[in-house]
Amino acid sequence: MGLQGPSGGGKTYSSLLIAFGLCGDWTKIAVIDTENHSADLYDHLGEYNVIPLDAPFTPDKYISAIKVCQEKGMEVIIIDSMTHSWEYLIEYHASLQGNSFTNWGKITPMHNELVQAILQSPSHVIATIRCKQDYILVEKNNKQVPEKVGLKGVQRDGLEYDFTLVFDLDMQNHAVSSKDRTGLFFQKPPAKLSIETGQLIKDWCEKVVVTEIDVKVRIEQCMSLGELLKLYNTYPQYNESLTPNYQAKKQQLATAPLRDKSINNSKANTNAGNTVISTRPRHKTII
Repeated sequence: MGLQGPSGGGKTYSSLLIAFGLCGDWTKIAVIDTENHSADLYDHLGEYNVIPLDAPFTPDKYISAIKVCQEKGMEVIIIDSMTHSWEYLIEYHASLQGNSFTNWGKITPMHNELVQAILQSPSHVIATIRCKQDYILVEKNNKQVPEKVGLKGVQRDGLEYDFTLVFDLDMQNHAVSSKDRTGLFFQKPPAKLSIETGQLIKDWCEKVVVTEIDVKVRIEQCMSLGELLKLYNTYPQYNESLTPNYQAKKQQLATAPLRDKSINNSKANTNAGNTVISTRPRHKTII
């Protein structure tokens, strides 16, 4: 998860609340702190762990800290903040001799290594990202002038693609989701992040994912029309693609009772001294 916002937007505090909601145990939370011990401001919340990092903020230092957290069994790792790593890489790039474009070939692998350490971690990872005012150039009176267009994360472009969730915080500590693969917060009004936010995310993480193949198997296992209808309403995301399967099973279940009744009638007629009164039932119940 990424939490991005301006200084004073509540990134560290919100991260801690979400982290506790995710694991329910302060001792299983670790903060990798590059913000000059800002995590110490909230030690009244609980006995979480802190790994302070000092400059230079190389990606290797972050990766080593993540490994320590994993070895100690931390369930949630808060990186506060990712911005310092990117700022280090920008400065390192500027110090390199030679072609500026070619030198990015040395910087990109270092950044990607840190991103992969986050993605491959068995722990939940919450990364905070500083924001700054973003500008675009617009034409006014035949001149190109800068115009404010909002806040932008101080981080490499495209980092948000690697996160499952991204929250944008404002100075009132209200958050909106700018990326949401969970579907829990998309297009929801601004709200403060809390322990309950973390609990919602935990429930989503632990929810069993049912694939289209799983639903196909369950369709074949349905023993009644009521059971089939319940399945249809439970997984609406597969209704369109599995319409032929639902229709075939519905037809099968609808005709099965009539077929069974015909068999029972034949047996009854046979047992009555081979005297056949009628070859069709007096009453039919169509389901």
